[in-house]
Amino acid sequence: MLKRALISVYDKTNLLPLARFFKDKDIEILSTGGTYRFLKENNIEVTEVSEVTGFEEILDGRVKTLHPVIHGGILAIRDNNEHMETIKRKDITPIDIVVVNLYPFFDKVEENISFEEKVEFIDIGGPTMIRAAAKNFKDVIVLTDTKDYEDIINQLEKSGQVDFVTRRRLAGKVFNLMSAYDAAISGFLLEDSYPEYFTASYKKLMDLRYGENPHQSAAYYTSTTGKGAIKTFSQLNGKELSYNNIKDMDIAWKVVSEFEETVCCAVKHNTPCGVALGQSVQEAYLKAFECDPVSIFGGIVAFNKKVDKITAEELVKIFLEIVIAPDFDEEAIEVLKAKKNLRIIKGESKPQNDLEFVSVDGGILVQATDKKLIEGINYVTEKKPTEHQMTDLMFGMKVVKYIKSNAIVVIKDGMAKGIGGGQTNRIWAAAQALDRAKNGVVLASDAFFPFGDVAEEAAKHNIKAIIQPGGSIRDNDSIEVCNNHGIAMVFTGIRHFKH
Repeated sequence: MLKRALISVYDKTNLLPLARFFKDKDIEILSTGGTYRFLKENNIEVTEVSEVTGFEEILDGRVKTLHPVIHGGILAIRDNNEHMETIKRKDITPIDIVVVNLYPFFDKVEENISFEEKVEFIDIGGPTMIRAAAKNFKDVIVLTDTKDYEDIINQLEKSGQVDFVTRRRLAGKVFNLMSAYDAAISGFLLEDSYPEYFTASYKKLMDLRYGENPHQSAAYYTSTTGKGAIKTFSQLNGKELSYNNIKDMDIAWKVVSEFEETVCCAVKHNTPCGVALGQSVQEAYLKAFECDPVSIFGGIVAFNKKVDKITAEELVKIFLEIVIAPDFDEEAIEVLKAKKNLRIIKGESKPQNDLEFVSVDGGILVQATDKKLIEGINYVTEKKPTEHQMTDLMFGMKVVKYIKSNAIVVIKDGMAKGIGGGQTNRIWAAAQALDRAKNGVVLASDAFFPFGDVAEEAAKHNIKAIIQPGGSIRDNDSIEVCNNHGIAMVFTGIRHFKH
């Protein structure tokens, strides 16, 4: 028989129907502070916690429910005679339901408020109560999620009981919430990228139909702290996003965010297949399309500038999964919406993550994101690149960062003419990119040339300038080849492996 509930919530969504249900079932309600006032204002009979504890709130509300009368009522095991005799002797009434959600630290830590104000949004009483209730879940119903209220009302209405499976699930949600909440606080206070315990705070945004393949289950989570580019994406049209869509969107958006100039990037299977600059978004798209008109089919196209109607009319000529841009003309949206399944995504901010991580079986690898493009430019050959070639070389380095290693990009006039990546040796990647390019002018590599063979292959395809990190013990082999063929080559001092 449920006799007493404690309610103390920051988020009051769906609270009134729950509180009214409790009163209809003659369940006494205890409450504190703002929740107490809210219930009283809505004509719901409620007892203030201080009346039960005999101790008023102190320290600006920091101490309200931290009292043996409250925690004894929550933690007493009902079928333990010693426990029940103890709380009876201490005049403590059991608390059967705990309805608590926490101060919104997730939100407040990102607001433009002082450090001290953020600290005040670290909840103490709430976590203590819900952890206690979750530990004693067989006897205490604990509600931290407003979406669970209706289910509890229905179960109690139907049978007067809440089943063990539900109680256990609700308790599990408490510790799941607390692990994320504490991780967010830990990150805020430590400011250490690599603490002894790596804890991350993410909240599920949606379940996905499946993962990379139909037999793999999947879900999409977003960080509870920090904004992040993908958190600002809004979908204007099309089917639900898939696991592969989200991964590809991330790469496409990162590529176009590298540039201030108008640029378009096409991505297929998590790899750029076409990247180009243009005087307009239409020109950028047409040049990106020309890079690989086969692979772009069924791919993702991203822009760093507003998409207009004339570009939209080009985009709908082929099958695309997604179009991403910071904005769209009204007319462009109407044209794109003619393809009802085409996902139109509006992105509002550039990538912001400082860390990235990947799981391995039984562990996780964490590293700083690759944000540094070059250490410096070192002209290592007799011939130097022209100003125009240098512009194309830097374009190539921005693109090659996002190609799977080994990676080679061949460029001409702000356009990736050929892309080779994901090969187990560099000469294969180079041959692949050069064959596709046909008439490229400059070449960019994500890592150094271990032999002179890549430079030899570049010479066969009339490449005029090369950019690469340098650092091989055989650098002189490549330099000599370039000098023999009149090719300019520069070293950057920075490798961009992407595995």
